Amino acid sequence: MPLLPGSDPRAVHQAAALLAAGELVAFPTETVYGLGARADDDRAVARIFAAKGRPADHPLIVHVSDPAAVPDFAAAINDAARRLMAAFWPGPLTVILPRRPDRGGAAAGGQASIGLRQPSHPLALALLREAARLGVPGVAAPSANRYGRVSATTAWHVVQEFGAALAVLDGGACDVGIESAIVDCSREQPALLRPGRLTRTALESVLGAPLAAPDAASPRAPGTLASHYAPAAPVRLFESMQLHARLHAEPEGGAGRPGPVVGVYSRLASAAVAGPRWMHRTMPADAAAAAHELFAVLREFDAAGVAAIWVEQPPPGPEWEGVRDRLRRAAAA
Repeated sequence: MPLLPGSDPRAVHQAAALLAAGELVAFPTETVYGLGARADDDRAVARIFAAKGRPADHPLIVHVSDPAAVPDFAAAINDAARRLMAAFWPGPLTVILPRRPDRGGAAAGGQASIGLRQPSHPLALALLREAARLGVPGVAAPSANRYGRVSATTAWHVVQEFGAALAVLDGGACDVGIESAIVDCSREQPALLRPGRLTRTALESVLGAPLAAPDAASPRAPGTLASHYAPAAPVRLFESMQLHARLHAEPEGGAGRPGPVVGVYSRLASAAVAGPRWMHRTMPADAAAAAHELFAVLREFDAAGVAAIWVEQPPPGPEWEGVRDRLRRAAAA
């Protein structure tokens, strides 16, 4: 199936009709592209797990067109969740709530809780609203890539992952570039299970209290395995001085024989990463800009066939927490 142009209302209706019929549709959000199926149909959701090669007990996020749809999947909404949704929806925030026992079991990975968010991408909202008009209360949608691999931030990335048979609603490159922050509101004290563009400081300011850390009793959440977001080439993280030293060390091939090409993603000036052995991309000094391009850079390195990817550790500021999280998990593979 050719890419569906997001600028065409007929394409949005076609994608919504496919979702209503239990088919899979990839679509853009402000974070990454999602691989969607109607969340109230466990058989449709099972097709997501099969397409991605994802374990069926690893939960998905349900995307809704409006906060009024949350009770379709959640058994209760506490004050913390209400505060967060009022402040950050639509936007890159997922809240985990107690699940209605009669709906969303497959999307929740069998858990008694479920993750929900309202995306802010105009095309995602248009699709969700049209799907709701056709009787779809919410769309379960993990990132549109094979399980554990680098997330897709363009329609072409999705095609590279799943081929041309999948319906892909093309909305251009995603603005945020990394997945949503996930806050568990299913227990007494909210906990940050996955960082994202929204900083811990911003979330805690709205809650008026510190976020707890995940513990053994926390619900399972998407993108929180130790190894995730991994390109084909192994990723290594270096502190700035350590990376500079490695770049000026003897090539692995020995004197006069350069080793294999290595992708380098760093804030170092390009002149410091010169030579045929290196494929260098400059990491922006701004955390939001780095998040926006991170997965695209990792995919570019893979497409070039680099033997390894060396990444300079991002700065320690709280605005970099989401980027640091994705890189740490990519390197764990």
